[in-house]
Amino acid sequence: MKRNVVVAITGASGAPYAIRLVEALLACGADVHLTISGAAQNVLKQELDLSVDLDYFHESQLMLDSGSILKDAKLQKLRSLAEISSESSNVLAVPSGRPGVLAYHHYRDGMATIASGSFLTSGMVICPCSGGTLSAIVHGTSANLIHRAAEVHLKERRKLILVPREAPLSLTQIENMKRAVQAGAVLLPAMPGFYHGVRSVRDLVDFIVSRILDQLRISNNLIERWGG
Repeated sequence: MKRNVVVAITGASGAPYAIRLVEALLACGADVHLTISGAAQNVLKQELDLSVDLDYFHESQLMLDSGSILKDAKLQKLRSLAEISSESSNVLAVPSGRPGVLAYHHYRDGMATIASGSFLTSGMVICPCSGGTLSAIVHGTSANLIHRAAEVHLKERRKLILVPREAPLSLTQIENMKRAVQAGAVLLPAMPGFYHGVRSVRDLVDFIVSRILDQLRISNNLIERWGG
């Protein structure tokens, strides 16, 4: 069965988490519906030197069609867990044999599929989630597609995972996080652990991405688990 996952990238620091999450989801055979805010466009440039054109987007702008993905041992293991043939040269292949899909939706497109509750998904992840985005969601002040899609997931009682990355936190932000949890969202701060044999920054990024995949009930072995 096709698995649709919505991924929204907003303007908080933490762009590496977002890119790795999309890579992992595609490697697992999920169809990713991606939307990127205007502020996130600036962060992607600042943190990863990626020039993303929000009006004329192509996955190559996020380096998602790079052959280096095929050389990533962790992504290859994800493919195996998803029962994706290792003989396929397409890292986005899925068990059905058809290519995986990365669908892009402009954050100003109110007519996008993900703006409707009738479009079925397995969940939505806002990674990273800015304080402004969090506030708009919990106070119902929708101003773009990201806010609307999040509202849809809350009203439809689907998984909504928010990945804030900021420190220290103001009382307002803490209260907004409480409101989000009360509304049904999962708060998963980008606070990586160090108990899984950390050797690189990528290991820290994978810790958070692995926990996100766990929340989406997607089997993964991105990290060495406690007791494993």
